[in-house]
Amino acid sequence: MPGTIIDYQDSAVEIHRVVVGPVDNNVYIVRCRATGESLLIDAANEHDRLLELCRALGVRQVVETHGHWDHIQAVEAVRNAGIDVAVAQADAGMLPSYDRILEDQSTLEVGRLRIATIATPGHTPGSMCFTVEGTPLLFTGDTLFPGGPGNTSFEDADFATIIESIEGRLFAAFGPDTLVLPGHGVGTTIGTETPHLDEWLERGW
Repeated sequence: MPGTIIDYQDSAVEIHRVVVGPVDNNVYIVRCRATGESLLIDAANEHDRLLELCRALGVRQVVETHGHWDHIQAVEAVRNAGIDVAVAQADAGMLPSYDRILEDQSTLEVGRLRIATIATPGHTPGSMCFTVEGTPLLFTGDTLFPGGPGNTSFEDADFATIIESIEGRLFAAFGPDTLVLPGHGVGTTIGTETPHLDEWLERGW
């Protein structure tokens, strides 16, 4: 697809990424290669561009990693185009509108793909990560980046909580080769980040 970066593909899935908006948000489209059906992660900005991609790549649903303004600017536009938007209950009030609530440890079906939800509060109370079952893919939103956790200086954010989420829900659950695809910037792996947990605790951010 012109204008997207292919971050990963195998026989079952392909991951398209575009960077949008004033703070360079990553928007991911998870596409089932067998059926052509797709899911978009974070309707962040540049709604005309995202709607064009949604039409071209068969997007049927949108999920939000969290409710911060820079991740939700295109939410109304995709809903107006008939695409359902889902978000965790704790962040739902940050969105202008939504269709469904994401529950922890549930499964979303996208064609023949199964995408699991992982509640990882800390950056926001309702921050959510996603993994595609049977792949090494982990979409972490603003919870985990190369070099540490997401920003916890915001109201309703908490450093101890995000560390607990990263250690308990991500590091303990995923192998070192897991690909971490964050909400901004370049990706990393669980194995690259795990050894630095004590450093993050010591510095406090």
